[in-house]
Amino acid sequence: MGFSVPDFRRKWSCRGYMSAGAAMVTAALGMSLVLAERAEARKYTSPLDIFGIAAPRPRPAVHSARIPLPRPRPQEAPKALHEKALDEKASGEAPPEPGGKPLADKPGADKPAEAAAPPEKPVSACRLALTEEIAIAPSIPDIRGPGACGGEDLVRLEAIVLPDKRKVTVKPAAILRCTMASAISDWLRNDMAPLASSLGSTIGELDNFDSFECRGRNRVAGALLSEHGKANALDVRAIKLANGQSIGLTDRTMSREVRERVLHSVCSRFSTVLGPGSDWYHEDHIHLDLAQRRNDYRICQWNVWDPLPQIAPLLPAERPEEAPPREVAAKSETKDGADDEAAEKPAADAGKSQPHKPATKKRR
Repeated sequence: MGFSVPDFRRKWSCRGYMSAGAAMVTAALGMSLVLAERAEARKYTSPLDIFGIAAPRPRPAVHSARIPLPRPRPQEAPKALHEKALDEKASGEAPPEPGGKPLADKPGADKPAEAAAPPEKPVSACRLALTEEIAIAPSIPDIRGPGACGGEDLVRLEAIVLPDKRKVTVKPAAILRCTMASAISDWLRNDMAPLASSLGSTIGELDNFDSFECRGRNRVAGALLSEHGKANALDVRAIKLANGQSIGLTDRTMSREVRERVLHSVCSRFSTVLGPGSDWYHEDHIHLDLAQRRNDYRICQWNVWDPLPQIAPLLPAERPEEAPPREVAAKSETKDGADDEAAEKPAADAGKSQPHKPATKKRR
């Protein structure tokens, strides 16, 4: 048996063992490189790490730094100006200012700063014209109610001063706008005062039926806001005179001439006048307001009714004294009815006894 290298390689080949060993060495080197890269990558956040899977980057340690505080003020150091002023103010000795005025005597030096007061509302021209020589009407604050109720430049009309200095009391006092109160005052002073003089008296009181009230028209739910809700209307029932007489504006017993004079005076001064005949809401009073409309349109609806007749025409006439009593008359009527029946029976029997004749037509 001979030995040779070619025969040994052919029989005992280690080429496969050598290739396997090289592969294992390569794999070990590759794993070490991958582990090294991962360890390095942990220090930095991956830009594609949307869901935060990678390990967080370690934060550097925070070192707190001590900030040195200022040293306390020594007692022998001079005091500040404001501390010195407070000490001298407490002791009652205030040093004079450069201008010569002591600090303690300065107005507002010991008072804290206050908020500036709101500017006062300017007085209207109507308020300036409605003086105490015309009416007793003190101003009241503006009213801001629900649904645009209320108004500005309001007064409480308590009395009206006539040209002869007599006062006409408004009962109860009316809350109105200044313009409406001024119009009512001019109406009484210039129109109603001469009318009362023609009746031999003077005006003593104005019957106020309604003034400001936050409501709809005619107190109907859901209706438009009434002029009463704007403090721009007044309802008047009567004007009472000093001699006890009362001018009822809707009273039919009052002279028609007097009521017509009142009608013409109010329709020339106010933009809305509603009375009897306008609707059944104003049958017992007169509504006056200064509502603004397009083209200064005015409404004057007040029918001055004639006095009612003292005897109603639909009542039956009185029974005459010579008429028989009702019971006797009823008995006589029954007797007359029985006699009529007795007279009709013989006539019917006579008609039955006569032979019946056929009816014939007459020639025309």
